[in-house]
Amino acid sequence: MLENVLKTAQQLGCAVKKDVPMSDCTTFRTGGNVKALITPKNENDLLCVLKSCKENNVRILIIGNGSNLLVSDNGFDGVALRLTGSMNSILYEGDGVVSCQAGATLASLCKFALEHSLSGLEFAYGIPGTVGGAVFMNAGAYGGEIKDVIESAGHIRLSDLSFGCFDKNELNLSYRKSVYSGGGYFIYSARFKLVPGDKDEIKSKMDGFLSRRNEKQPLDYPSAGSTFKRPEGFFAGALIEQCGLKGYSVGGAQVSEKHAGFVINTGSATSTDIINLIKHIQKTVKEKTGVSLETEVKLIEG
Repeated sequence: MLENVLKTAQQLGCAVKKDVPMSDCTTFRTGGNVKALITPKNENDLLCVLKSCKENNVRILIIGNGSNLLVSDNGFDGVALRLTGSMNSILYEGDGVVSCQAGATLASLCKFALEHSLSGLEFAYGIPGTVGGAVFMNAGAYGGEIKDVIESAGHIRLSDLSFGCFDKNELNLSYRKSVYSGGGYFIYSARFKLVPGDKDEIKSKMDGFLSRRNEKQPLDYPSAGSTFKRPEGFFAGALIEQCGLKGYSVGGAQVSEKHAGFVINTGSATSTDIINLIKHIQKTVKEKTGVSLETEVKLIEG
């Protein structure tokens, strides 16, 4: 029962909120309510809450910054576990190695690397997600990817609630995929191997990438970043624009007029609007170009 899970979380000292709108927890700013939102303080608390959810047959939704999630308007009939705001420590171990908890944002990790004059993460500056989400999908931009700098990731295996760790080779990182993509694990930490560099040069690269984002991406509207994965040999945004869909709307959801690879919430969109627009884009692009578009965004059903 849900009440047993909430009692366990409260006894551990975790932050607990009931009936939380997922529109408050995702960058799309849409979605119905989740039964409860729990913020664990550390991995041991996380393990205890996961155990209680399993024992009480309560569904689990793992969220970080909510920057790649599209939650149904019906909400989520279970518990959302959010690491952002608590499990976000970052530590420099020396010799270029930085370790952090999965709830740390990529922005804070990039700034930490800059403070310690460490290069390698500049590409990630401006990606609106957490370390856990970035590892999960091997986030990347401007020619860089998480797989270029990661050493290992710590996780809890949900099948037997055991702690474990995958090194770089075991993570099976490829374009927007990892060993975690199939589910069954909860990432709680990661270690990165960076290279000492010139602080001014690192900052210049970070500022340059951020400037390019601001110029080309519709950052003034709620979205989940790039809506579609890059199809082999093509660019999703170019295909969508080629099909005359730039600016096309369904309800409050719109194909951005600034960058066709982004579906944005113009202010009144529902998750259903966004889903229907995504389906229309996929259908149109397939019919006109023969290319199938796969979403980067993860749809969470109620």
